[in-house]
Amino acid sequence: MSTGPITESAPGVAPEGRAPGRVKRPRARSDGAYWGILYGTTLIFVVVCATFLVTLVTSSFSAWGHSGLGLITGTTWNPDKQLYGALPLIIGTLVTSAIALVLAVPLGVLVAVALVHLVPRRLRTPMSSFVELLAAVPSVVFGGVGFLVLAPYFQQHFYPWLQSTTHSFGPFSGTFSTTSILLAGIVLFVMVLPTIVAFSRDAIAIVPEEQIEGAMSLGATRWQTLWKVVLPSARTGITGAVTLAAARALGETIAVAMVIGNYFKVPHSLLQGGTTLASALATQWDGATTLTISALGALAVILIAITAGVNYAGRSLLRRANQGATL
Repeated sequence: MSTGPITESAPGVAPEGRAPGRVKRPRARSDGAYWGILYGTTLIFVVVCATFLVTLVTSSFSAWGHSGLGLITGTTWNPDKQLYGALPLIIGTLVTSAIALVLAVPLGVLVAVALVHLVPRRLRTPMSSFVELLAAVPSVVFGGVGFLVLAPYFQQHFYPWLQSTTHSFGPFSGTFSTTSILLAGIVLFVMVLPTIVAFSRDAIAIVPEEQIEGAMSLGATRWQTLWKVVLPSARTGITGAVTLAAARALGETIAVAMVIGNYFKVPHSLLQGGTTLASALATQWDGATTLTISALGALAVILIAITAGVNYAGRSLLRRANQGATL
């Protein structure tokens, strides 16, 4: 009886005559512990977030039952008379955030591009460190500078110049005060600008060098390469940066409360005072009754809904842009 030579199969390769398949490897105990910690941490995070949201929503039931949809559409906020209309607060939140993003997004993206591709290498590190330092400055510092420095200057010089230039057109009409919605928007612009610059810079920096060199080799200028190659490739990171900046602008509290005036009325001019959902949450707790506390909880729910809507809109725009790029 003769036997053929015995051959050993390579690891991961099925022996002759046996159907190929995945070689099962024993799972180490450390892997099981890792996955257990990961799943456990995720579960704790989900439970904490769900508990927070459920508690917030249930605490606002009294206010919704008292005011109904008037809590969103009402224009009068007077806790002494149990009138809770959040429309002026919603308008103030959206307008101040819009001012900040309109100013910060184009400037922030341009600065990020400059830091990666235009600024000399020896200046990139100190300039990037300065941007990160601005992002770490507490919001109360921005509010203090806005109230002590910008507010008097705007009232004495900037607002008169702005009205004379625009002939008091539309949003720049009427009398103006020291604190205003425009001032709050500009303070928010300064606060969210470092966020956009830092995250956009990181997204632009990881664009493959081969794509840039390929575009340059085909005859594209530096500006054409930056506009048509670098920015589209970094679109996902830039969108994430703008989304984070929008969330910070919508939820900023102390700095806005210091410079917006906290007037609970629908603003008819950017040069007048107003209020936001976040600043109201910071200033309305003193002497609040049970119903007022419930109304403040409802304001928090509205703010969370607005922020979630902005995030969803950003994701939808990014998804459509990616689909258009693949067609």
